[in-house]
Amino acid sequence: MTSADLSVILPEIVLSVYAMAALIIAVYTSKDEIAPLVLRLTVGVLFLTALWVGLHHSDTRIGFGGMFVDDGFSRFAKVMVLLSAAAVLLMSESYMQRRDLLRFEYPLLIVLAVVGMMVMVSAGDLMALYMGLELQSLALYVVASLRRDSVKSTEAGLKYYVLGALSSGLLLYGASLTYGFSGTTEFAGILETAVSGEVSLGLLFGLVFLLAGLAFKVSAAPFHMWTPDVYEGSPTPVTAFFGTAPKVAAMALFARVAHDAFGQATVEWGQVVALLSVASVFLGSIAAIGQTNIKRLMAYSSIAHMGYALMGLAAGTAFGVQAMLVYMAIYVTMNVGTFAFILTMSRDGQPVTDIRALNNLSAREPLKALAMLILLFSLAGVPPLVGFFGKYYVLNAAVQADMAWLAVAGVIASVIGAFYYLRIVYYMYFGAEIEPLDQIQTPILTGMLVASAAAMVVGVVNLFGVEAIAAVAAASLVQ
Repeated sequence: MTSADLSVILPEIVLSVYAMAALIIAVYTSKDEIAPLVLRLTVGVLFLTALWVGLHHSDTRIGFGGMFVDDGFSRFAKVMVLLSAAAVLLMSESYMQRRDLLRFEYPLLIVLAVVGMMVMVSAGDLMALYMGLELQSLALYVVASLRRDSVKSTEAGLKYYVLGALSSGLLLYGASLTYGFSGTTEFAGILETAVSGEVSLGLLFGLVFLLAGLAFKVSAAPFHMWTPDVYEGSPTPVTAFFGTAPKVAAMALFARVAHDAFGQATVEWGQVVALLSVASVFLGSIAAIGQTNIKRLMAYSSIAHMGYALMGLAAGTAFGVQAMLVYMAIYVTMNVGTFAFILTMSRDGQPVTDIRALNNLSAREPLKALAMLILLFSLAGVPPLVGFFGKYYVLNAAVQADMAWLAVAGVIASVIGAFYYLRIVYYMYFGAEIEPLDQIQTPILTGMLVASAAAMVVGVVNLFGVEAIAAVAAASLVQ
């Protein structure tokens, strides 16, 4: 290990040291009083780290003998992960304090999960991949069951843990097959072995098991079974986190493995990814129709959205990766705003998740209802909002890769999925008068909601430059 190796992984080291130092200091102080301070400090550290990573322009750097890669693609994904984690932590403070859930361990576990995600997106070796994946997963298992007096929260953590162990087993089995038939764990070495038309049967099995393990992490069908229960049972701010940063990291890792390790066998893995994509968009769109719990509805919504992101990846081209990155940036922005709205849903001080509780909301809180309407229309892909352009990008990538059938399937699923978003709008504007929800005046949550909705409208002009940055990031991955 040299100083050059350490410089490549310096942001991850800084975050790890911060988490461990804050943990030690918090243990020896008044824990309840210091929790809000630790949370705010963590938000600042994550935001500053995002600036550091985002403004650090350099060529591709490789450390630890090829195990860790710092390039434009990883930096783009890391900035998304860091900013979404900071946003979710910032908007969770008031909710956690009202529910007496704010513990100093919560933001520090989020930091450790973020470190795992940063390692994931920079992995250049199967061992580094697994190390990052497990660091993320172990922290997420704990935060899912953070509400220890709740049976549902404990159940969510246990289900996530058991099914996560199953997915890790699939991934490890795939990694062992890949190592056995390629003779190396480095992506660069696997790339030389896995050539389209010449992939051995054993290596093909290894690829399929790897993709199955990764599909679990992005909650793609048919590996989605944990998502609705974990989304429903976890504390709402934790659910918001599950719906943002981990999805970005897992999708970026998916792209990293596909292109860096199996980039010469796009025909082989493209078919598998296309199948996962179609299954996800249809299952997510159809299963969400029967949901009345808004957290479960958002779980099935996330399954469908990951299916659309996988369409871009299935194309197997640089434009496909660019489309996937643009889609994920838009998706995370929409999710942050949507969960900011969900965090304000309460009646008599108790959280409410039934979508019918939103009846006639527009009459009482017109600004909040309008912002949510914009976000729901954008999630549904209604033009001219930014969400429409996200779907247009991935569908266009599929068409350019001669996969028009995949694009047609995506359009049909999008039409089906529009129903459950529009149903919430109907309740907000035309629902029967019922006992109103509490009017919680939280400037941060309202600001997040309005800013996210405004981005869906204003971003139509040039997508805030995300398109150009994503193109550079994709070019650094797909040579």
